[in-house]
Amino acid sequence: MFRTLLAVTIAGALAVTSTASYAESVATERHQVEITSLTNSLANPWGMAFLPSGDLLVTEKGGQLRRVSLDGAVSQPLAGVPEVVARSQGGLLDVAIDPNFSSNNWVYLSYSEADPDGGEGNSTAVARGKLGNNGLTQVEVIFRGAPKYKSGAHFGSRLVFAPDGHLFITLGDRYSAMADAQTLDNHHGKVVRIKPDGSVPSDNPFVDQANALPEIWSYGHRNVQGAAFHPETGELWTAEHGPKGGDEINIPQPGKNYGWPEATYGVDYDGSIISDKTHVAGTEQPHYYWVPSIAVSNMIFYTGDQFPAWKNDLLVAALKGSQVARLDLHGNRVMHEETLFEDAIEQRIRDIEQGPDGYIYLLTDDRNGQLIQIKPAK
Repeated sequence: MFRTLLAVTIAGALAVTSTASYAESVATERHQVEITSLTNSLANPWGMAFLPSGDLLVTEKGGQLRRVSLDGAVSQPLAGVPEVVARSQGGLLDVAIDPNFSSNNWVYLSYSEADPDGGEGNSTAVARGKLGNNGLTQVEVIFRGAPKYKSGAHFGSRLVFAPDGHLFITLGDRYSAMADAQTLDNHHGKVVRIKPDGSVPSDNPFVDQANALPEIWSYGHRNVQGAAFHPETGELWTAEHGPKGGDEINIPQPGKNYGWPEATYGVDYDGSIISDKTHVAGTEQPHYYWVPSIAVSNMIFYTGDQFPAWKNDLLVAALKGSQVARLDLHGNRVMHEETLFEDAIEQRIRDIEQGPDGYIYLLTDDRNGQLIQIKPAK
């Protein structure tokens, strides 16, 4: 389906050559779409965020932050990125820009951080810096997951700003520390809510509870790698990796327990039973789940005008099957699921975003990772 062209685009001295591939148009249930690979010059990209200029900031798991234009030009690595633990599932992860970026230039990065005291553990951290022409300055760490733990798995982590300006950070249970997801004295298996400077909002659910970390918003999660705010209700929705089966969509409410690992719709990767329960008193059921798993990554609510029949639908990117699951919503109810793009894209889809142009953009997790544009077919 793909034919390859060489596209050399220069955007100042920092641009590098990009190879772009183009696909024929693809039929979906409601729209005929055109899939275009804008570049395949990204090394295991993980997260992206649009700048007001229309360019993208893109993270690469190895620790590079790049600026990418929609003509396919990819910058050299930007300066100022914190040192990351780039092994297994760890590395430089998500990127977000401040809601007031046009006046303050703050950019936020999540990443796996080594123990600053020299121990063998690591955890998800979030830093912010001011974006200039050559990279980030005034870099400061605003969140460090606790405790530092020796593992290369389940870091989370998406960064998403609420309509009221608070920053939500999604985290993982670190895999072998899954039981920690049920206790409030650590950040494993939690969704966290902080202010942009890292301070704790006074109305967080556990702020006055002894032996609970005040940043915690919800708990009992496994590995949350997708997050978006509903355009009509303003509620946070998340996408969470299950084990073998049991990927979940949740609408995390403050202080609620989402069950992992006491309740799950999946089994361990070797087929062994993690829990024989799908329901446990005092815990919340997933809003929607998949058996078998599709290996969810990020997700968006589509709010643009380019695909009117997808308006306010939830689009969930997935690593397994190189697909996007379109959940047709009526209010909060999932009425129908459609699988998009699985025969057109051959690499795992790590991130999905809506551009200011109303098109949909995907990142693929590969050594030759692609930035893909989805637009209506002509």
